[in-house]
Amino acid sequence: MNHPDPAITPVLLVERDAGGVVRLTLNRPAQRNALSEELLRALKATLGELAADAGVRVLVLAGAGPAFCAGHDLKELRALPDEAAAGALFALCGEVMLALRRFPHPVIAQVHGVATAAGCQLVASCDMAVASDHARFATPGVNIGLFCSTPAVALTRNVAYKHAMEMLFTGELIDAGTAQRIGLVNRVLPTGDLDRHVRELAAQIASRPPAVLTLGKAAVQAQLGLNEADAYARMGAVMAQNLLMAEAVEGIDAFLEKRPPNW
Repeated sequence: MNHPDPAITPVLLVERDAGGVVRLTLNRPAQRNALSEELLRALKATLGELAADAGVRVLVLAGAGPAFCAGHDLKELRALPDEAAAGALFALCGEVMLALRRFPHPVIAQVHGVATAAGCQLVASCDMAVASDHARFATPGVNIGLFCSTPAVALTRNVAYKHAMEMLFTGELIDAGTAQRIGLVNRVLPTGDLDRHVRELAAQIASRPPAVLTLGKAAVQAQLGLNEADAYARMGAVMAQNLLMAEAVEGIDAFLEKRPPNW
């Protein structure tokens, strides 16, 4: 999935850990991992391949160099010839964010540095996020006259409206502790502990039955847009389906028999 020519540095690195954990690393460190069209296309293609890979259980998204992701490549944006070209690029970015949301397995963002604009959108599009205490987050488009409209889609689905609008209206950086408090990230770790902790967390989640996690992720997302009664109806049907799965039969039997499950 990396570029076949070893003389060319790939913009996206793919690493497979034991137990079905796959790590994707944005690899444009000199550009603070800005989302060029090339990187967006690499992400879209790789996510599609991994979604169909039966050996994948958990996906980790990280960044190389000092930043996690600084958003879109502004030089590339300024070079776009017209509104249609700009629309196509933002549509591609939206497809990548949806691919993360719809990825059949859990996705964890490992945020060691700054995540701004579409980089913050990447974090918000993952199922979970673990940040370094040095990480910072912002949707700063308003500072350059470009409101972060597409990042707002993911941001407003992660944090409360007033928190999201403060970030979007001011463009100010927030620290990792604030990001955790408002619900943008799950955990904050010292920088030196971040990689080890994320690997342990990913391995823990990967040890759970993958078919159950896939069923559960899809079901949770499907009920988000439903009213309460319809959501309970849908999720009750999912629970009934899940109860008859081999993983649940084995898990319940193991619990009752006081032994580890054999998945």
